[in-house]
Amino acid sequence: MVLKTFGWSFAVTALGLVAAVFYGGWAAFGLVAILSILEISLSFDNAVVNAGVLKKMSEFWQKIFLTIGVLIAVFGMRLIFPVVIVAVTARIGPIKAVDLALNDHDMYEQLVTDAHPAIAAFGGIFLLMIFLDFIFEDRDIKWLGWLERPLAKLGKVDMLSACIALIVLLVTAATFAVHAHQYGGEHVDKSGTVLTAGIAGLITYMVVGGLSGYFQNKLEEEEEREHEAEEEAKKAGKPVSAVKLVGRAAFFMFLYLEVLDASFSFDGVIGAFAVSNDPVVIALGLGIGAMYVRSLTVYLVRQGTLDDYVYLEHGAHYAIGALAVILLVTIQYEINEVITGLVGVVLIAWSFWSSVRRNKALAAAEGKADAPDQRAGQAALSK
Repeated sequence: MVLKTFGWSFAVTALGLVAAVFYGGWAAFGLVAILSILEISLSFDNAVVNAGVLKKMSEFWQKIFLTIGVLIAVFGMRLIFPVVIVAVTARIGPIKAVDLALNDHDMYEQLVTDAHPAIAAFGGIFLLMIFLDFIFEDRDIKWLGWLERPLAKLGKVDMLSACIALIVLLVTAATFAVHAHQYGGEHVDKSGTVLTAGIAGLITYMVVGGLSGYFQNKLEEEEEREHEAEEEAKKAGKPVSAVKLVGRAAFFMFLYLEVLDASFSFDGVIGAFAVSNDPVVIALGLGIGAMYVRSLTVYLVRQGTLDDYVYLEHGAHYAIGALAVILLVTIQYEINEVITGLVGVVLIAWSFWSSVRRNKALAAAEGKADAPDQRAGQAALSK
């Protein structure tokens, strides 16, 4: 099971590390290894959230997620995205941006670092909306009940998540953005940029939310049609193939998953420049890490981990909320990527431990409930 799920990840790791040695020697090898570990630690919450969506898809589409999806994640977000950011923020052509990335690593790093306030505001508000919508939803299973019950009641207020996100954005623009951190340790006023980027992040989330709702409705419609077709086929005594319907529905979910997955890439891409300013090294390291995150997502689905450990999804969303806050704070202050990664790991580990305790408590309760029946049965046999 492990080899089947992580086989591609092992192969990509070997190829990536060999490529690093040929590209930049053993120094590049070490940097790529560090970046891979950094990406995995920062993206574990990504894997848990993705698994919640991926478990609705067939094994075929899970393989598509591991192949075509990886190409989008590695080349799209880890290699092309930073170049696009440099081109847009520095107002230079894409060819010039690529030239800087390949031939002037210091200038490229400077431009990406200077663009960090805009990226952090966009990504921070987007991820904050994911967190807020999660905690304001009234769920049957609650992890931190003392907190989630009152928040679920507040969630009945329309547009509450958007209002809170806008308030957080205004506070960020009036505080952290006024003294935004720039390359070389300088601080400049980026309040206007942060406001614009944050609003863009909010709009993007609303668009993605609308698309996700559309995809979910499409999936439900396809499942309903499939069920009706099966019922009609049974009455007529004819078999019916559901491959086409399932494929169409899964395709919509795949698109949504890719949009959602891309939103988690901001912190890893920016944080990578603390390790190396070489875009090739960054792409290799983050690419290997992204592959493991995807394999871990599939593994969680096939093992039924989210069903067995019901608080994991809660822990992942709390980690997303923490990451959103950290991104906004880093507009002014530098925060070590190790701290960012540890916050997510601790929250998810805590939710896993809580899930284990819950499972043990339920098993013990079932055992006590079964005990009278077992004693009655033994008494009947002894007579």
